[in-house]
Amino acid sequence: MKVSTWFVGVAALFVTCLITANILAVKLISPLGFLLPAGVIIFPLSYLFGDVLTEVYGYRATRFVIWLGFFCNLLAVIAFSLGGLLPSASVWHDQNAYQTILGSTPKTLFASFISYLVGEFANSFILAKMKIATKGRWLWMRTIGSTFVGEGVDSAIFIGIVFWSILPLPLLLTAILTQWIFKVLYEVVATPFTYVIVRFLKQREGVDVYDYQTNFNPFKLGTRVEKA
Repeated sequence: MKVSTWFVGVAALFVTCLITANILAVKLISPLGFLLPAGVIIFPLSYLFGDVLTEVYGYRATRFVIWLGFFCNLLAVIAFSLGGLLPSASVWHDQNAYQTILGSTPKTLFASFISYLVGEFANSFILAKMKIATKGRWLWMRTIGSTFVGEGVDSAIFIGIVFWSILPLPLLLTAILTQWIFKVLYEVVATPFTYVIVRFLKQREGVDVYDYQTNFNPFKLGTRVEKA
């Protein structure tokens, strides 16, 4: 199908949530005594919009948006790095603050990129397959089930890579579990919002894709989808 304004809008929200979450992640918060990166206040929304894209437009279109988010985030990281390398003006004395907020270590970047790709593709793949298996029923089960797996993989990979040599195993597992539970509960609370967006887009676009013939290779790009 021809790419629509609504598709572009949801894709833009997906990418914005991703990049914003990565910037917020440098701050640690402690709601109810649990240690979490501040990025958790918006990162789960990328999964919500990913669910919407897969449910309405299918895995093929979502695959394109996932890669778009990856390269947009890469561009942002490159720009931040170049900004940090440029010589500072004599009247500006906040280089250390700049590096703390916008600078990233190679290990953190690697963990972020890998966990994002694996988690998002797992989420989209499972939702698409569950849609076929359930014949389009029980959207809540598909969104929560796919997020349960996707966010779990994302949290395990990112925290595992970044903190493996820093935290003892019990604390490492606690950190993974805490983020995982928080993100899944976020999806559960946001489920009515997902229903509203999905219903609106299906009616407005006249599209409800089932990925019966889709090639699920994550490296095969393309946005064309067929009406159900």
